[in-house]
Amino acid sequence: MTDASADLLDRVRRAARQEQFLEVVSAEEATRRFRAALDLRPLPAERVMLAASLGRVVAETVAAVSDAPPFDRSSVDGFALRAADTAAASEAAPLRLRLNAEVLACGMAPRIEVAPGTATAIATGGMIPRGADAVAMIEWTELDDAPGGPALLLTRAVAPGQFIGFAGSDIARGEAVLRAGTVVTSREIGMLAAAGVAEVPVVRRPRVAVISTGDELVPPGAPLPPGGIPDSNAAILAAAIVENGGEPVPLGILRDDEAALEATVRDALAQADMVVMSGGTSKGAGDVSHRILSRLGAPGVLVHGVALKPGKPLCLCAVGRTPLVVLPGFPTSAVFTFHEFVVPVIRALAGLPPREETQVAATLAVRTPSELGRTEYVMVSLAQAPEGGLAAFPLGKGSGSVTAFSQADGFFAIPALEAGAEAGAKVAVRLIGSAARPPDLVIIGSHCIGLDVVLDALAAQGLRARTLAVGSLGGLAAAKRGDCDLAPAHLLDAATGRYNTPFLAPGLRLVPGWRRLQGVVFRPSDARFEGLDGREAIRRVAADAGCLLVNRNAGSGTRMLLDGLLGGARPAGYANQPRSHNAVAAAVAQGRADWGVAIASVARAYGLGFLPLADEVYDFFLPETRAQRPGVVAFLEALRAQAVRQRLEALGFGPAE
Repeated sequence: MTDASADLLDRVRRAARQEQFLEVVSAEEATRRFRAALDLRPLPAERVMLAASLGRVVAETVAAVSDAPPFDRSSVDGFALRAADTAAASEAAPLRLRLNAEVLACGMAPRIEVAPGTATAIATGGMIPRGADAVAMIEWTELDDAPGGPALLLTRAVAPGQFIGFAGSDIARGEAVLRAGTVVTSREIGMLAAAGVAEVPVVRRPRVAVISTGDELVPPGAPLPPGGIPDSNAAILAAAIVENGGEPVPLGILRDDEAALEATVRDALAQADMVVMSGGTSKGAGDVSHRILSRLGAPGVLVHGVALKPGKPLCLCAVGRTPLVVLPGFPTSAVFTFHEFVVPVIRALAGLPPREETQVAATLAVRTPSELGRTEYVMVSLAQAPEGGLAAFPLGKGSGSVTAFSQADGFFAIPALEAGAEAGAKVAVRLIGSAARPPDLVIIGSHCIGLDVVLDALAAQGLRARTLAVGSLGGLAAAKRGDCDLAPAHLLDAATGRYNTPFLAPGLRLVPGWRRLQGVVFRPSDARFEGLDGREAIRRVAADAGCLLVNRNAGSGTRMLLDGLLGGARPAGYANQPRSHNAVAAAVAQGRADWGVAIASVARAYGLGFLPLADEVYDFFLPETRAQRPGVVAFLEALRAQAVRQRLEALGFGPAE
């Protein structure tokens, strides 16, 4: 017998005794066995530069390093002035204001304080000067080049805070801007840059080794010998791995040589997080993969044969906790089974969410006005509606906001000939990119950095929370309507001196949160505050016209506290009303105001002096109809967890009970 004849006979004998499929199981059973054998938690974190984070998954909460905007700025071209001066201005009787001798362009620091009866020219994005609390649009004014110096003629009154973007109103220093599981796109890159973040903690991309097996395979573009076929599988699989957050490790084409194939597979297991082979799963004479798999280690072959068409020869294995998948050789079968069984594993290891539909129907939660004559695209956040389905909450941070686009799940259009969309209207929301499923928890009300601690604990469980900071009273109103799961608040009842409890309404429950210290913040070098009690300091500076207050917005718990202490007084700067503790601290730290009221943790972050005023209570209003929702139950458990309480204490927050 010749050597060639002996080789042929040996191959026929091996084919005759080739093992059959171990057991053909359903796709559901195959998935269950495969995932039960694997560790599907996201891979460990690594830190990359901001530009390199595009497409990566955030591994841990990223906090803002700086405020955005970093200072109070004008949102229009016009004139910075004091709103109180403009009350009598009208078309019939224009108000005359003396112009200060500077024009504030972007990047210019103001030198002249806006005194009563004066105004300063300012460009869009310009820094608001000391003393000003509003901006008048240039369209509302005329210039008067009078002998006594240039003056401004104003034809309408201006409201306090009008056309001012306050420091930290978009992003507050220390605020959580991205949470674990967020996919970094161009919008997140912009937000992180605005927040002063240079490096990002991201989930390491899973390395997926790709091996093609078969004597018949030829690299794409190479001449085809008789019986040869191009290896299209490797190219398809490598591209799909990249699309789903992995890093392909191509190991080329291996012939049906058992020893060489085994050595390559062992090397692949040593350097990769997952191994994908194509070919070598059926009962052909050249198939050797099934024998190699039995020698690699436990648990070994989990499934060999799935009740799918195409895809029956699929083989699912694990060596230790490392997944190893042998796909059918036919491209259609290989690609189908790859997306059904391999893609979910890659995305889990990469920390990526599942894919979603591109458009959804939702009910508009609140009336949204629009300007006639222009089609308006309204960015919205989606949540579960009380009556079922999805509710769309418009994000009203304005065109200068970096975070509005990032926080939006999608947008809908208001036609040019309509003056708005009414609450309860059905809207078609187009999802942005691969927008994730609706959040597991909707929180509307007062924001606190302590809240980020609880939400971090939920994120570690894979639960998504949507937070909308509208102030304590706004959150309470949302809870009464059933628009949210929880409404954080710190509302002081002046009559009883108690927090939150007096504001309970039928159908609401109060969940104890934590205590935090509110106080007067000031620059440490300011002798007007040093050594004083907080209340005594307020009494003194409230009567000092040269000591400027930076106030808080109406409806906030801090504003209610301060108004009670002022007893009707209106100190200089009272109309300056940003919407966050960080904006207050930024205004004082930068010298645009001299004092305000904020929490102790923010004062520390900005290096400010602090005079205690009140040990206030930050609680949560909970609609009884939502108390049993899984997200709410998980939140309440996290709130009681020892690790969360320890982190809150480290930030300076004490127990509420």
